Order: sequence, then structure tokens, then C-alpha cells
Amino acid sequence: MEGVHFNHFVEQPQETDREKSEMLSPHSRNEETKSLILELETAESLLKEILDRGLMEHGCPHYRRRCCIRAPCCNEIFGCHHCHNEAKNNISVDQKQSHDIPRQKVEQVICLLCGTEQEVRQTCINCGVCMGKYFCEACKLYDDDTSKKQYHCDGCGICRIGGHENFFHCHKCGCCYSILLKNSHPCVEGAMHHDCPICFEYLFESRNDVTVLPCGHTIHQKCLEEMREHYQYACPLCSKSVCDMSKVWEKFDVEIAATPMPEPYQNRMVQILCNDCGKKSEVQYHVVAQKCPNCKSYNTRQTRG
Repeated sequence: MEGVHFNHFVEQPQETDREKSEMLSPHSRNEETKSLILELETAESLLKEILDRGLMEHGCPHYRRRCCIRAPCCNEIFGCHHCHNEAKNNISVDQKQSHDIPRQKVEQVICLLCGTEQEVRQTCINCGVCMGKYFCEACKLYDDDTSKKQYHCDGCGICRIGGHENFFHCHKCGCCYSILLKNSHPCVEGAMHHDCPICFEYLFESRNDVTVLPCGHTIHQKCLEEMREHYQYACPLCSKSVCDMSKVWEKFDVEIAATPMPEPYQNRMVQILCNDCGKKSEVQYHVVAQKCPNCKSYNTRQTRG
């Protein structure tokens, strides 16, 4: 058959990757595995290098972070929501223009490394840098300093510091307390939803340590220490003792015993109200102090007589 040609070479089936792998010696397979691992480690190292660029080198007085925010309320750029509130509530600002930022409504952030403005997200869409190692999408919070052990509390609706495992949310008080106080703190409704009675900073969003007094009221730890330095041991809100005063009351006993009242006052009776236990009683007057017969406290006030 002229003009007809036959291919006498039959096409051989292609070897699969698995068959090739099986044909490799154990030594070759080990080398290939090591090569793949090295490539993965290199890729991970490069990715980490991109993400960590500028770590702890940028931010504002309140946070180490690699972005700033555009305030939805006034369309201005600030380092963080605290920067905004300090600027817009400054004494020099017109009272009519004073306001706080609705932090959960922040929609735009600006990368501090490349200047790209973008929607709220953890990594920059342009340069790929991580704008905050700790990132809370609900609070729009970025922070590179993770030693604070930040966590988001659904009950408070904001982020807290100190580690979730070390705190619990009291639904009656409406705030987070140390786990050590879980079964011992006196509940006061909305305990932290007010200003510190000493410095007048709003406690619920304060970045400074807050402590709970035995009466259930809250105050900055630093403010409480300043009170003690000035020998003030009563709650500024309800006047109950802020610590165990039994040793002080014993000294009062000794002083009163050593200071007898003049004869015209020896039988004078007065009515008192105890700030610690709330009991009313009638006791003998003394110029030093009046002792509550119920709880033995000298933290009392004269109501009559």
C-alpha cells in the first residue's frame, strides 16, 4: 500500500509522580523532602519578615501600632480613639464641638509604613505589613505590645488587658473583675460606669488599674494609694472604711481611756450613725471620737445631741 506509513513505535505510558517517587532511592527521597521543608521555612521566614516590619517602632502615646484611624464622627485622622477623645474634649475646644469617638463605627485605617488608607483589617492590602499583632475587629483596636495580654470581653463590649483567664465578668456590676474576687466582691449595679471619685476619669474605659473597695465602689488603684498617703481611709462615696481599721480603733480606745472628759461633759449622750455598719445608736460623747457599740468602729458621725 503505497503512501501509507505505519508508526512501528508504540507510545509508552507516562510515569506518574508516585511511580517516579517509588523509583527514587531512599536517599533521593530524603533529599527531596529536606528541600521542600527548606523552601517552606524560607517562605515562612520571608512572610514573617514582611508582617513584622516596623514592629514596636510606630504608634501613639497610648499604643504601639502600625496604623492610625480616620474618625467617622469628624473625618479627621488620629493615632487611636484615646488620641481623638483627648483632642476633642480638651479644655480649649468649644464645648459644642466636644465629643467622643464611636469606636465601633471606625471603618478606615491608614498604614503608617506605606500610607495606604483602607478598610479595617489586620494586614495592609498594599505592603502586607501586620498593623497590630493584637487585633480586635469589634473594637477596631490594634496593638503590637501583646505583653498586656489583651482580650475582648463580650459582656463589657470592649477589650481588656491582663489575660482572659485572670478575670471574670460580673453581669450585675457590669464590668470585669479579678478572678480572686469572684465569690467575695459586693455587687454594686454599674460599679464602674462612673467617674473615679478622686480624679474624675471615666473608670469603665480607663487604661489605669482600677480596684474594688470593700463597700463595692470602684476607684483607681493609684488614687487609693494617694488617699492613704494623706491618711484618708474612708470611701469618698459612702464613707465606709476602705481597709481593716481594727488596729487603729484599738489605739483610739487607749487614747480615749487616757483622756477623760471634763465633768460637765461626762454624762452627755449623743446619737450617732456608724458609716461602717449603718446602725444608729446613742453613746457617751467624747471629743476624740464616738465608738459604734454594734461593730466597734470609730468611723461614725454625730447626728444629734
